[in-house]
Amino acid sequence: MRSLLLCCAFLVALAQSARLPKRTKSVWNVENFKSFVTFGDSYTDENRLNYFATNNGSAPPPGTLLPESFSTAGGGRTWPRYVVQYTGDSVNGEWVPQMTLYNYAVSGAVCSNEITPRYFPAINANFPSVLEYEVPAFLADKASVRINTTEPYFNPVLTASDSVYSLWIGTNDLGVWAFLTNSQVPGKVLSDYTSCVYTVLDQLYDSGARNFVLFNNAPLQLAPLYANDTLNGTGPGPYWPNKPENHTQIAEIMHEYTTSTNTIFRYQAPFEAVIARRYPGANFANFDVWQLLSDIYHNPTEYLNGTQPANVSGWENHCQIDRTGCVLEYKGTSSDSFLWYDELHKSEQADRIIARNFVDVLNGASPYATYWSGHGGYSKSGRYQW
Repeated sequence: MRSLLLCCAFLVALAQSARLPKRTKSVWNVENFKSFVTFGDSYTDENRLNYFATNNGSAPPPGTLLPESFSTAGGGRTWPRYVVQYTGDSVNGEWVPQMTLYNYAVSGAVCSNEITPRYFPAINANFPSVLEYEVPAFLADKASVRINTTEPYFNPVLTASDSVYSLWIGTNDLGVWAFLTNSQVPGKVLSDYTSCVYTVLDQLYDSGARNFVLFNNAPLQLAPLYANDTLNGTGPGPYWPNKPENHTQIAEIMHEYTTSTNTIFRYQAPFEAVIARRYPGANFANFDVWQLLSDIYHNPTEYLNGTQPANVSGWENHCQIDRTGCVLEYKGTSSDSFLWYDELHKSEQADRIIARNFVDVLNGASPYATYWSGHGGYSKSGRYQW
């Protein structure tokens, strides 16, 4: 009975908020945004982990704007860089970006090392996490000038209206050496991870951020690293040298973890924005990347356009367990045929698709997004309707 009453109260509150006067101008217009700030793991990182690995584990000093990379975990450019490309324009025959990308994502990151710490031998420490490293790095840059200049690090200066922040975190939190292998800190549960995501948002909100795009978890049970044998799941490899033989169990646990946490994200965003009023004045878009990647998987010819047949259960880059002897399928001549670059990471073609859909999210017109506002009302779009 208590659960029913809470549910009814939630729906009544949503109905009341829906009757509030509509805002005449939507924040979700890509032309509003001049700065794009990203947080996450290898699904987003350009070269931040590489900086740690090549500088004896030291972080980039405050004020360091890292360069673009053409060799990320997905084999090429990563999705945020394509967002910058797709939102730019040609002026007098020269391409001019509309947005500047500030990418704080670190490959291997989890939300918090207080929940699922993962050790990285190359730096003799745990992978830098979102809560303990990425957000503090962002805050340090806000107080800095760009190295070797007197100019503010963020140029133009970040404002509540012209900056958008994305957070895609969970691939490592749920995976091997974390919850999947019962490697989390004793006593920690999945809801500690989902709560951590909102702790990150708290800190960004307190810094002045107001426009957020929250990614849910990818359908990791379809990735070769976690898939069952029917879907071409792989055995021991670079990401899991001692992987057990029961691939079906692995796939089903991962399926449960991704869908369970995604359900939490689906309902927590409207609760925090509309009911709890945790983020007054903020705007949220929940980006259903789980469904987007699932659509690619089940309808590959509509998305993958390489010179070879579309391939969603295999992967392009094959390496030995010790990460040596890597060989590109088709010798790298048909990268756009693949959904997966390696056993875990999506391909560059998938990154392009994500980027195109992310631009739709920023325009408030994505079938993969649901929008919520901390202004006291809510808007809705996408697959899930109340």
